[in-house]
Amino acid sequence: MSTYTTDKASPFTRAVVSSMRKLYPEALADKSFDNTGLLLEAPFDPIRRQMNSVLLTVDLTKAVADEAIERKDCVVVAYHPIIFKGLRSLTLADTQQQSLLRLALEGISVSLSHLFSEIALLTSMRKVYSPHTAVDAAPGGLGDWLADIVTGTLSKPEPATKTAEVPEPITDDTDSSSSEVKAKEPEDPFLEKDVDQKTPRQQLQRMSLARSYSRPTYPEHKEQEQIDLAPSSASHTRTVIHPVTGVEGFPTAGMGRLVTFSHPQPLTHLIERIARGVGNPKGFPVAIPQNRQVEDIHISTVAICAGSGGSVLKDVRADLLFTGELSHHEALAANERGACVVTLFHSNTERGFLHSVLREKLAAVLREEWERVRAEESGEGGEMGEAWEEALEDGDVSVEVSERDRDPYGIVILQGSAVVGRPLAGQGG
Repeated sequence: MSTYTTDKASPFTRAVVSSMRKLYPEALADKSFDNTGLLLEAPFDPIRRQMNSVLLTVDLTKAVADEAIERKDCVVVAYHPIIFKGLRSLTLADTQQQSLLRLALEGISVSLSHLFSEIALLTSMRKVYSPHTAVDAAPGGLGDWLADIVTGTLSKPEPATKTAEVPEPITDDTDSSSSEVKAKEPEDPFLEKDVDQKTPRQQLQRMSLARSYSRPTYPEHKEQEQIDLAPSSASHTRTVIHPVTGVEGFPTAGMGRLVTFSHPQPLTHLIERIARGVGNPKGFPVAIPQNRQVEDIHISTVAICAGSGGSVLKDVRADLLFTGELSHHEALAANERGACVVTLFHSNTERGFLHSVLREKLAAVLREEWERVRAEESGEGGEMGEAWEEALEDGDVSVEVSERDRDPYGIVILQGSAVVGRPLAGQGG
């Protein structure tokens, strides 16, 4: 049975936290609402030591907590903090707190980068760190990553993308004496015939099988070198919407980015760049002013914010607002003043950054920090001298992105439409 004989966290946890703070100082975060930093610190367990590995995730869910425990990760870096407000208790009645408690029990710490951290980590004894808005604001962070996507270069030649034409309605104007077969309008799939002869269960089965829909589909995130989007060749300027000042070494930090193109860009090209940059989702919401067509719109300015962009973008006047989510009224107001909106569901503007940027960047800094900590902590283990030294002898460092983390929302597609996803079970292959 494991017993905790120290109030010290593992030395590897110290190296991870130090690395994250070097890359994304907590002073960059919006402290008016955010909760960044080390949210769950598990004590070093000499009997049950974790691997020198970090698991990156946007959200710390039960599935991600299970993954961290199975992998024996030492630290979870969760972009969204699971602990947002003050807690009066930690119990298993709360599903998020379950995750923290399970992680604490397993000796895993949790570092959160956003506003949401998971309580499941407390139960597993892992460490949890959250960087959230510090990543948004940092130069080369999430804001600049999204700006790189918007300004990226598609494969030459640029695709002649356009919206699909609306099919003409089928009319029954063929003369009855003609030899041509009359066109039939499709029957209402939910209209039952001979309903009285069917049991309620049979009626429900008939209705559910009348149409075929895909399983929910999600973006497929890739490493940076695998993304079919080259660095920008379009002349543009990039400015910070809400600067963050006073943080040494980060003079250009701030929330949101405003991209201004020297020459207007087709909206269809921007949509294609976004799709490729964030993992080719099967679809995403686009709001345009009424009486305009997507292929006829050109964009000179793009206002960008990861996650929920309402507060960051509310006073910005740009041709296009690109963010994770906007409320109904915020999107409507943008359209009314002639602007367009592209949203991706909240975390789909964030998750790709873990794969294409943060994983390699953190691994590089962490290797250096781990060597420094190993040298400094040698001989400092106290009662756990032998176990402590064994931990320091392990020079391996691993940073991976969760395979189970995803946005709550997926896209379900009607089979037979222009874009078809994977069919639901029992509806064919």
